[in-house]
Order: sequence, then structure tokens, then C-alpha cells
Amino acid sequence: MLRVRCLRGGSRGAEAAHLIGAMVGRAASGWVSRVFRSTSSSAAAQLPLTVDEPVTEHAPEDCPVCAFNEWDPLEEVIVGRAENACVPPFTVEVKANTYEKYWPFYQQYGGQTFPKDHVKKCIIHLLLVIPVSYPCMYAAMPRDILIVVGNEIIEAPMAWRARFFEYRAYRPLIKEYFRRGAKWTTAPKPTMSDELYDQDYPIRTVEDRHKLAAQGKFVTTEFEPCFDAADFIRAGTDIFVQRSQVTNFMGIEWMRRHLAPTYKIHIISFKDPNPMHIDATFNIIGPGLVLSNPDRPCRQIEMFKKAGWTVVTPPTPLIPDNHPLWMSSKWLSMNVLMLDEKRVMVDANEMTIQKMFENLGIKTIKVNIRHANSLGGGFHCWTTDVRRRGTLQSYFL
Repeated sequence: MLRVRCLRGGSRGAEAAHLIGAMVGRAASGWVSRVFRSTSSSAAAQLPLTVDEPVTEHAPEDCPVCAFNEWDPLEEVIVGRAENACVPPFTVEVKANTYEKYWPFYQQYGGQTFPKDHVKKCIIHLLLVIPVSYPCMYAAMPRDILIVVGNEIIEAPMAWRARFFEYRAYRPLIKEYFRRGAKWTTAPKPTMSDELYDQDYPIRTVEDRHKLAAQGKFVTTEFEPCFDAADFIRAGTDIFVQRSQVTNFMGIEWMRRHLAPTYKIHIISFKDPNPMHIDATFNIIGPGLVLSNPDRPCRQIEMFKKAGWTVVTPPTPLIPDNHPLWMSSKWLSMNVLMLDEKRVMVDANEMTIQKMFENLGIKTIKVNIRHANSLGGGFHCWTTDVRRRGTLQSYFL
């Protein structure tokens, strides 16, 4: 049984939602449409614990939060929602993370909602909605703000000003997990003052971006810790991270000290002109098994090969050039969600990567997520795995 927790998000209307349950594995192609059924009538009957109820100690095996890697059997997951998603203002940090051909889109629509007809095609109907009003970009990508390490759920500080308040969409769920025994940590919230960003970051063309990335220069400075959770990826006692446009070395050091000595943080880097979130560049899909983006090769890849890992090169994405990708690249095709070592959720349109998984002996659960890609994420981005059935192990060195 896979338990799915769902959020509805967006500027002045992001919402945290409660639970639904569904069986994965029946008629794979229709999985999402059957899992997410809308019924507001049951809302009142399934509210989280109230603030007046005491917090009690729970045995470790009863903790609702527990995940050590990206591939153990998935038992509970948070899913983001697209309603009311807003185009972020075209500030320096947004410009540094977006493609030149979309800059006029941000200049015209920054602060307004994404095109409504497009967003409607992203929406999956869900169960319970609890409104919370605050200004923010959206709450569509829980992977960006939440990471589960063992029985601890960590809120990332984020780096975009437009995403500062995004954590509030998830607080009702996180408080419920905390009352039921989970650890809950909030990383230091940045002030997001001008000092956190290089206001003169010299991006005029994509060529500029290539040169700056090669020099290790990013729009975020080391003024204070910042990171997005999606720049980290887990493999048991080893967690891999990249310094990116949204994750600085101070943020990485905060995570290193916080998780030591049980977990070891490894900084890796890529030939990537626009590093932001690791899971469409380097996606670990099993013990010693990783997808490595051929357009953004990992500079430390030999270290993984020496450790006995199998490095798989995913095929070129099939998404057409005319499909809008306002906040991401075509490589969201490899931004997949492992249900367990032998099952993966993959875009129904990406036949070549489906074939790749089949050749690896992994069954594909095919769902059309192409319009959701436009808002900046694939299956991995649109979810945070809360509980996977497994134990802490070492898979590296």
C-alpha cells in the first residue's frame, strides 16, 4: 500500500492537504488518475491531530518518517500541486537559473499566475484541501524544500526570494509527522538580503553562463547558508550534493555538521552551465546504480566506478522543442521516482528511457507528466518520499 499525501500550492493560496491511499501496480498506465480522486465531503473527518493533543514518544518502528535512499520500497509520499502557481519576479537569482529564450516571459508575467490553461493540464484531483494564504511562487515541488534523512524531515532554507514562504504549505503535514514521532529540523532561514546575491552577476547570454559555471561562479554568494533540498541525493550513509545557483558552500557545511557523524556529505560537480538541483543530472536509482546525464558529465565519475557502481547514460529526451519549459531543461526525462528497485514512474511520452529501464530489468509505470514538466519538475521533483521500507546501509567506498 502506498500512502500519498498531497498539497495544493501557489501564491496567496497554497494549501496543505491530508492523506489518500492507493494501491500501485494495477493497470499502470492509469495509476495517477485512479490514485488521486477528489472528494471534499470527507475533509472534516480526516483532519490532522489538533494542537491540544500531547506529543508522545514513539518507538522507532512506529515513526511515520523513515527513508535512507532513493530506491527502497516506497510506502508514503508527499505530492505537490500546481493550482495558483505564480511566475516568479524576474530578479537576479531567477535570471541566473532560467534560459534566455524565456526571459521575455518572466519580464511580462512575473508576479502573475502561470498560463491557466497550461496549469489545468498539470492538475491532478486530490482529496482534502486546507487553505493557507501567503505570498509565494507555488508548492508544486516538495523535493525542493523537504528532504528526509532517516527519521528526520529537514526543511531547506531555499535561495529564491519568491520561495521563502513555501515551507508554510507543508507545515500541517510536518507537524502531524512530528506528533507521531518524527524528528523535525528547520535549517537557518536566510535573510535573502542583497548580499546573498551577486547583483552584478554578468549573464547576458548562455555563453556567459557556461564561462561562469566553469569558473565556479554562481549568483548566490557565501553571505549566509542557503540550499534547496533537491541539490542533495541519498545513498544510505552517503549523501551527494552539488554547489549550485541555489545551494552554497555554507549551506552544504551546515548539512555536513548537522548530519555528522552518521552520514557523510560528498560534494560532486558537473560540466553544467546552469547547476540547479541534482536529480536531472545525477539520479541514483538503486544500490550502486546511477543515471548520469551525458550533457552534464560528472567530474568525479571515476570515483563511483572505482566503488563498483554501474553508471547508466540515459537516452536523449524526446520532448519537442516547441513545448514550453519555463523553469527546466528537457532532461526531466531522467527525473524519475523509484517505487522500489524494480519499479519506476516515468513519463509516458519518453519511450526511449522506458526501453532503457526495461533493459535494466525495471518495470515502468507510465504516466503523462509533460505539462507538469513546464513548471520545473518531473516525478522526483513533484514528490518527497516520506517513508521507504529499508535500513541504513553503506553503498559507497
